[in-house]
Amino acid sequence: MNKSACGMAAGFVCLLAGLAVAGDPVVADGGLTTGVPKGMVVIPAGINSGKDPDFGAYALTNRTAFAMDATEVTKARWDDVRIWGATHGYTDLPAGGSKGTNHPVVTVSWYDCVKWCNARSEKEGRTPCYTDGGGICRTGGPSPTCTFTANGYRLPTNTEWEYAARGGVSGKRFPWGDTIDHTRANYKGNPSGNAYDQGYEGFDTRYATEGSPYTSPAGAFAANGYGLYDMAGNVWEWCWDASEVNRLHRGGCWSYDAGPARCGRRDYTFEGAENHILGFRAVCR
Repeated sequence: MNKSACGMAAGFVCLLAGLAVAGDPVVADGGLTTGVPKGMVVIPAGINSGKDPDFGAYALTNRTAFAMDATEVTKARWDDVRIWGATHGYTDLPAGGSKGTNHPVVTVSWYDCVKWCNARSEKEGRTPCYTDGGGICRTGGPSPTCTFTANGYRLPTNTEWEYAARGGVSGKRFPWGDTIDHTRANYKGNPSGNAYDQGYEGFDTRYATEGSPYTSPAGAFAANGYGLYDMAGNVWEWCWDASEVNRLHRGGCWSYDAGPARCGRRDYTFEGAENHILGFRAVCR
């Protein structure tokens, strides 16, 4: 596959209703609003600008509304699409890992998530966003080309993710404000090292049971202003953007302190990485 330097193109809102999957804890819209797939919420067009207390001045522009999964993709939803994909040309999607069917799927690489998004698109009658040499990307490795104007599912760009994570709130460290504790997100507390951490030391005691991963069920904490859950903590979320062979992931996770859970924080990992702290959510336009 060839790498692409595709820029963000003006998109459009999805036109077909999606399908609910057993095990999804949150059905954000319930398919009642025309153009919004079940389990997704609309992220409105606009500009979010301000001064982040740690990362300084920023300006995020979202020119057109898009839909985003309200929660991180659960194991139940992953399995639903993977099983369909296995008989429709998507023969190398892994089983993935998870604490439970209503927890985020983990141990899936960036490549896996890209192919899964295409499978979800085809399953629901949408146009896949990712291609390889002109054909739909269904199997194999390195980075495909993304057609941002297609109405299929894909990983969010850096700007889309942060604009959505801030939830309409400007200039704050987290989606809700400038401090964090274990009532807000699933992360590893380190109040002695971070003044903005008002939680306790160590893993979230409610979820640090029965072995790793110590994830929480998707949607276990309050949503941000756009109706998105777990934009801080639980599992890191793969995004489209790249730095050489590494891909962006954002939002922090259950096994790290609150630093990576900040809205302005960016981290990168090898595209093929599969571990218990990486998951994702999809968007469509």
